[in-house]
Amino acid sequence: MASGKPITTAPRDGSKITVYWTDKDGQENESIAQYRSLEQLKNSGGEWDESDAGWWTFIDGDTQQRIEPHSWNPHPDEEDEEGGDKPRPM
Repeated sequence: MASGKPITTAPRDGSKITVYWTDKDGQENESIAQYRSLEQLKNSGGEWDESDAGWWTFIDGDTQQRIEPHSWNPHPDEEDEEGGDKPRPM
């Protein structure tokens, strides 16, 4: 698995990045994640508190989980993730 930059240097502006994290079973994971502040979470609806702010990723097609990544890299173009073409200027 690729090494990355320390997570403390990652952008916290809601952009999606590639993160590296270890799950409860000790498995190292690479995921696309996004930092969500308490304000962002409250704006999305529901009941949230300070402990909910942090890094979130999808662990399957329908389930998001808050994770504690240890490093990160910039997210590759969404074209790679989606498998489609980006609109091109005319």
